[in-house]
Amino acid sequence: MKQHYQLLIIGAGPAGLAAAVTAADHGISCALLDEQAAPGGQIYRSIESVTDARAEVLGTEYQRGQTLAEAFRNCEIDYFPESKVWSLNNQREVGVLHNDQNNIITADQIIVASGAMERPVPFPGWTLPGVMQAGAGQILFKSSGVIPSDGVVLAGSGPLLLLLAWQYMQVGVEIKAMLDVTPLSNLLLALPKLPRALLAHHYLTKGLSYQKDLYRAGVASKIGVSNLRAKGDGELQSVSYRHFGREHSINTDLLMTHFGVIPHIWLTQAAGCDHRWDSSQQCWRPQHDEWGNTSIEGIIAAGDGAGINGARSAEHAGRLAGLQALFSLGIISQEKRDKQAITERKWMRDELHIRPFLEAYFAIPQNMLATTDKDTIVCRCEEITAGEIRAAVANSHADSNQVKYLSRCGMGPCQGRQCANAVAHIVADAGGQAISDNSFFRGRPPVAPLTLEQLASLSSESR
Repeated sequence: MKQHYQLLIIGAGPAGLAAAVTAADHGISCALLDEQAAPGGQIYRSIESVTDARAEVLGTEYQRGQTLAEAFRNCEIDYFPESKVWSLNNQREVGVLHNDQNNIITADQIIVASGAMERPVPFPGWTLPGVMQAGAGQILFKSSGVIPSDGVVLAGSGPLLLLLAWQYMQVGVEIKAMLDVTPLSNLLLALPKLPRALLAHHYLTKGLSYQKDLYRAGVASKIGVSNLRAKGDGELQSVSYRHFGREHSINTDLLMTHFGVIPHIWLTQAAGCDHRWDSSQQCWRPQHDEWGNTSIEGIIAAGDGAGINGARSAEHAGRLAGLQALFSLGIISQEKRDKQAITERKWMRDELHIRPFLEAYFAIPQNMLATTDKDTIVCRCEEITAGEIRAAVANSHADSNQVKYLSRCGMGPCQGRQCANAVAHIVADAGGQAISDNSFFRGRPPVAPLTLEQLASLSSESR
């Protein structure tokens, strides 16, 4: 690994791979860092090693990743898999752990293609063994073919929940129930956006096809579920919920939940990039222009790490980011950049037609985002409850960071990644303010856990 690159790409998902392929073969020093052992990111995880039978079940959208991975393997670029990027600052200095060796490397241009993470939504019992996120279930299936042996209850909201149910049905997993917390009123909010969504009708057609197959298999989704609770003595034993005013309970030892995805912003936060609250996506994301340029010169955000738009849009955003990096480095002219971007922008516009409809329809209810159940653990690392957070706000601690100082929420090993959004929603609700006015946890390195031994292994050239 060199100490300096002209272009450094962080993340080997669709945006990072597309950026790498675009920037390659231009005679620049370029490297791609990724935490996984092989390219693909979360959406195309294990795309190079998956069996044909499993790829068939995972669907055509997953199989798209094969072409992208092949193109990446054929390009000239320094590739460092199994690398943990733990720091990024406004001087474009990057802390990276690779092969148990720590380095600080620099770059003239950095593309942050950090992707997305599942939105953590605390609810009573969510910390019980036997409760896990649906994305984790997909990872197990993609990478190892591991599936539930004794059935599963799926709960939450969003397209991934429907996709996972369809994939599980294909391989014979018993789906005991699909509990959709999407309020029925969301349909009224989404309907005005439907005409535009029809321009990207392949997404709607695919979703309706999944629903039809599940219905034929006897799996029906209960929409408008509320009061979701996981129950058990030391481990999950049942799931209770309210539907159309009646209480229900299902015995199960496995509950998979999903409440949409949010940008993975920890690196852009640590660098000091400006972020804004996106009310339609119910999350913070880095501010950027049409090329992905953030508020810090030389740092470009691309893909779902810049805002949730899906895997196909991430590819286009990655190519645009690659073109912008080449232009900033003086490798291509503005005219050439703009000309090569025309097709990418057209395809991206076509892909984005569906987003307003999806964001309106799958918006998570506010009473789930800002739980009022005082005993629900919000910060798993420090075991801080919603009641303790609300008490801190009542004690005149007006924003997330003040609550953090008082309660230690967000100060555990995950550094707030699993609670920051929930804390911000609860603080805003308890203080009677808009969440956009509430500060997010400040981002500081290391943004990923490191041992003291690993920190001490920084090479002498990096110190």
